Amino acid sequence: MNRLDQLITTFDLGLRTIFASPHAARPYPGTGPEAELSETERAQAAALMRVNHVGEVCAQALYAGQALTTKNDQVRAELERAAREETDHLAWCETRINELGGRKSLLNPLWFGGAFSMGVVAGMLGDKWNLGFLAETERQVEAHLDGHLQKLPEADAKSRAVVEQMKTDEAQHAQTAIDHGGAPLPMPVKMAMRFAADVMRQTASRI
Repeated sequence: MNRLDQLITTFDLGLRTIFASPHAARPYPGTGPEAELSETERAQAAALMRVNHVGEVCAQALYAGQALTTKNDQVRAELERAAREETDHLAWCETRINELGGRKSLLNPLWFGGAFSMGVVAGMLGDKWNLGFLAETERQVEAHLDGHLQKLPEADAKSRAVVEQMKTDEAQHAQTAIDHGGAPLPMPVKMAMRFAADVMRQTASRI
């Protein structure tokens, strides 16, 4: 695929990620009856799943940017494979948000554009930093999901099942990136990534 085709495909991905309802290749983890949740608990769970959905919007954009600028076909294949699993997460989060009567973030176009730019830069830095950025991103997402498991209402088994499966997948993505030569990122870069993620989480939980 030439560069123009890649750009067209990326633009199409952005439109589908932000405005369409994605379809998961794997079964939805949140099966079973809906729990008896109070209005406060339902709103809390919906806000947390909205943040998770934003994270998956960012993942689609990030991987697209990284795949666009990497020169290594094997690395590109790994990024595209991980992105397909992230599409499952995107679909699962949207399904759960709808079940809870919530809504997606109004700032999804902004989140997609910012994450795509970061992915482009990571890919241009070379494969070891590209994969290192992927590994660190997934580690931080895994920690973020672990925090959400502690915040979700105890009775909300459906949301918990979705988040648990997402957490498992993110850990596998991080390990795959390391196995393919991802380099540890400098501490200032890790801290900057955490700061950006915190801003995203706090904003997306409200808007």
